[in-house]
Amino acid sequence: MNLILLAPLGSIIALLYAAYLAYSVLKRDEGTEQMRKVAAAIREGANAYLKRQYTGVALFFIVMFIILLTLSFLNYLNPFVPFAFLTGGFFSGLSGFFGMKIATYANARTTNAAKSSLNSGLRVAFSSGAVMGFVVVGLGLFDLSAWFFILKWFFRNLDQAAQIQNITSSMLTFGMGASSMALFARVGGGIYTKAADVGADLVGKVEAGIPEDDPRNPAVIADNVGDNVGDVAGMGADLYESYVGSIVSTSALAVAAGLGLSGVTIPMTMAAVGILSSIIGTFFVRSGEKVDQKVLLSALRNGTYLSAILIAIISYFLVENVLGSKHIGVYFAILSGLIAGILIGFFTEYFTSDTYKPTKELSETALTGPATVIIGGLSLGMFSTVVPVIIVGIAIAASYYLAGGASSFNLGLYGVGISAVGMLSTLGITLATDAYGPVADNAGGIAEMTELDPEVRKRTDALDSLGNTTAATGKGFAIGSAALTALALIAAYRDEVELIAKKEGLNFSFNLTLVNPPVLIGLFIGGMLPFLFSSMTMKAVGRAAQKIVFEVRRQFREIKGLMEGTAKPDYAACVDICTRAAQKEMVAPALIAIVAPILVGIFLGVNGVAGMLAGATVTGFTLAVMMANSGGAWDNAKKYIEAGNYGGKGSESHKAAVVGDTVGDPFKDTSGPSLNILIKLLSMVSIVFATLILHISLM
Repeated sequence: MNLILLAPLGSIIALLYAAYLAYSVLKRDEGTEQMRKVAAAIREGANAYLKRQYTGVALFFIVMFIILLTLSFLNYLNPFVPFAFLTGGFFSGLSGFFGMKIATYANARTTNAAKSSLNSGLRVAFSSGAVMGFVVVGLGLFDLSAWFFILKWFFRNLDQAAQIQNITSSMLTFGMGASSMALFARVGGGIYTKAADVGADLVGKVEAGIPEDDPRNPAVIADNVGDNVGDVAGMGADLYESYVGSIVSTSALAVAAGLGLSGVTIPMTMAAVGILSSIIGTFFVRSGEKVDQKVLLSALRNGTYLSAILIAIISYFLVENVLGSKHIGVYFAILSGLIAGILIGFFTEYFTSDTYKPTKELSETALTGPATVIIGGLSLGMFSTVVPVIIVGIAIAASYYLAGGASSFNLGLYGVGISAVGMLSTLGITLATDAYGPVADNAGGIAEMTELDPEVRKRTDALDSLGNTTAATGKGFAIGSAALTALALIAAYRDEVELIAKKEGLNFSFNLTLVNPPVLIGLFIGGMLPFLFSSMTMKAVGRAAQKIVFEVRRQFREIKGLMEGTAKPDYAACVDICTRAAQKEMVAPALIAIVAPILVGIFLGVNGVAGMLAGATVTGFTLAVMMANSGGAWDNAKKYIEAGNYGGKGSESHKAAVVGDTVGDPFKDTSGPSLNILIKLLSMVSIVFATLILHISLM
């Protein structure tokens, strides 16, 4: 219990450090009056979008709260579940909101800092990203700690095993709330940002032949707003959900593993250790003035690797002290997750950065037109799934057996869960390197729109290109952890169903063999769901992008003097189109994760649900990796050409690369990153509604 007190303490330290970083960013000069005006327009659009999104999502949470409250009155759920669901969603949305706020205040400040040096620009952008990183881990750990101590007090009269069982069952619903909010934020923000980006690129770059972020492009403000609502607010809610999901699922597995309170102490305390290690790592992110991707990547890696090393050292003493030498294998399971996270990040970088062979070869395909760019990007993404799948497979096997899976199946599953916690323990700094990217992207747009010295744009472009790579790395990291967490959640689902059946005296036992028809049907349905979800989100981006294309063409055609620069475009029209489209289009895909487990449970029973979860995890993981890496490679291939290779800006090869990039946009920023939330939310919903399914299932 003394060690668990480190969790709330760590959360407070994280939030205080985030506040300090926010203060240090806001002290910076925002630049010229024109730069301030552009930043204010972006900020206004982002605030308006989030206000509308959160209003719509609040209705969903109210309806779900009423449903969960009704089920609790009928004794299908414990009374804390509806309230845990609400707080999970609230803090997930709040983390994204704070991240978006600092990002929209840091963009012009990054541009202004880049006037003096590349390192200054990097420090401002990275500090704003670190605000997001530490807000996410701080709020996540704060909410987890609060619920743990509230529930521990409420169930104080039960024996320890029953206490932990009731605590973890309630906290799993907290994860469902976080996952629901994350899915809406990721899908809605992803549709917004990519509709604006695709529309701006297709008409501005390809048809009109004007530069990216040219102030004459009516969609340029919407594009910059989209970077914040999708890649910052959406991503913050996403990784908040991953973070708490891994801790909650591992804590739930501690009961079946026979580790009790000690098993819960490890992931909670690991999170606090990760916060302190990540804070130390941020002080080692520095770069020189050489505009070279390897130098900049090395600057970010210094901090991330140092944090991982510190966690690896401290975790040994933590496990030794809490679990004793008998379970020292749990430490090596943590280590396997840490190493897997670093390796997935490195290989994602290899397949998406233009400093390596795959993206350079993809750039070369642009010489023969858009078709070969599309073919090359798809094949690169498909091939790139091989290494992450092998890494995750090795991590699962290693963590399972190292934790004691050979002698205890449940202890092995706990090892898999704790390896996901190990992978995400560096989230404070890992998310900082990811969230900094959209700020750098906005900074480049502001430099272009306010016609600053070309040297400033050169520096912001270098930071932006680095941001594309770190964003791809962050997505690979999130997807890899999602695979481990999803497996832990499936195991938690199995344990929860067996506990419910035993408690309620139901005559039930799992039959998860492949020859059992409900399991096989569930596998097929689960395998199909990520494709259905991706199809719906891709179509949503396409429909919204069409509206932007038509609007930008209309303005170029009807506003006299726009192309000559003597008239101003109507930026607000494009912002409004993206906002309306995103709000309308995000609902149907997000509801899949809520409705599918319940329908499968009713018609195929809990065995069918288990099959569905397994199928969705396998195809969702590989499809997400493929989409993220294809999209990242297409984006950086375009930037490699823009740097003066294969004809440079304005050439036919550049136009072909832009087409590839527009296809990749919804791949890497809408559908791909949303899949890791989908596969975990399916498990969360299945766990929450397990009692209901056991009573009303037709099989």
